[in-house]
Amino acid sequence: MRLARRRWLVRALRKRRELTPVVSRTSAIRPDDILLFSTLRNEKVRLPFFLRYYRDLGVTHFLIVDNDSDDGSREYLREQPDVSLWTTKHSYKRSRFGVDWLNWLQMRHGHNHWTLVVDPDEFFVYPFCDTRPLKALTDWLDASSIKSFGAMLLDMYPRGPIDAQPYHEGTDPFEIACWFDSGNYTIRRNSRFGNLWIQGGPRARSFFTDAPERAPALNKIPLVKWHRSYAYVSSTHMLLPRGLNLVYDEWGGEKASGVLLHAKFLDTFTVKAAEEMERRQHYAGSHEYRAYHAGLQDKTDLWCKWSEKYINWRQLEILGLMSKGNWA
Repeated sequence: MRLARRRWLVRALRKRRELTPVVSRTSAIRPDDILLFSTLRNEKVRLPFFLRYYRDLGVTHFLIVDNDSDDGSREYLREQPDVSLWTTKHSYKRSRFGVDWLNWLQMRHGHNHWTLVVDPDEFFVYPFCDTRPLKALTDWLDASSIKSFGAMLLDMYPRGPIDAQPYHEGTDPFEIACWFDSGNYTIRRNSRFGNLWIQGGPRARSFFTDAPERAPALNKIPLVKWHRSYAYVSSTHMLLPRGLNLVYDEWGGEKASGVLLHAKFLDTFTVKAAEEMERRQHYAGSHEYRAYHAGLQDKTDLWCKWSEKYINWRQLEILGLMSKGNWA
C-alpha cells in the first residue's frame, strides 16, 4: 500500500503540468481555514447556489479545476474573491477522473487544513448542521483525534418527470429535487482498502436494474484533515493511508457521519447525460452515462411509492442514513 500511495503521489506531481492557473488567491489562505476542492465542467447554472451554500457552512477558500468549460463557468469563478482557479484542456479520464489534479492541489495547498472535496452537485449535511458551523465539527474531530469523516451520497429527485420544472441559476435545487429513497441500499466491506462500499437508491433501481453490481458507489469520505502524504485513490470513495477509510465503527458503536445530498436529477440532467456519453470521459467508457441515456428514453420519473420527502438531517439519522455518534 505504501508503494501504491507513492505511485499516486508521483502521478499527481506529474499531472500538475496539465493545470494552468487562471487566478490564484492562495496567499490569502490562513492556517485555520477550511478549504473546498472541486473539479467541474460546464456547471455555471449550479455555481451561485453551490458557493453560497458552502460559504454559509464556513468554507473560507475554494480551489477549483475547470476542465475546459464553454458555458461561462471559468469567467464566473475568476471573479469570485474566495476562489483560486486552474484550467485544463487535458483528459478528465486520463487524470483518473480529476483525482490526480486534486491530489496535487491538496498536496500543495491543503496540508494541515481540513479539506472538503465535493462535486458542484453535492451538498454536505452533517449532524447539527442547522445550528453549528463546519468549524464546530472539525474542532470536535480534532479534539477526538479523528482525521477523516464519511458521508453517504444520497440521490435526490423530484416527483414527476425530472425535466418538468426548470432549475434557475442561484435557486435551491432541493426545492425541486426534494425526494430520496429511504431504503434499498446494499453495504459490503472492501477487504483491500477497509472502506464500506454502498450501492442502491434510485440509480440502481431505475438505470441498473439488470446489473445492480454496476450501479455507482455511494460511499464517500469528503472531509479529511489533509496531509501532503495522503492520496485519494478513486474519487473520494477511498484514500491511502488505509486507516483513513475506517469512518465506521467496527465494535458495535456509532461513529458520527454525514450525507452528501446529490442534486444530479434536475432538468439539466438529460443534456448533461448526452454530452458526457459523447465525450466518453467517465469511468468504463462512460457506461454510467450510457445507462442514464438509455433509461431516460423510457422513463424520466424516479419517484416511487417508497420515496420519502427530505426534511432535515434528523430525519436522515432516524432512517439510519447518517449518525451523530457521540457528537452532541
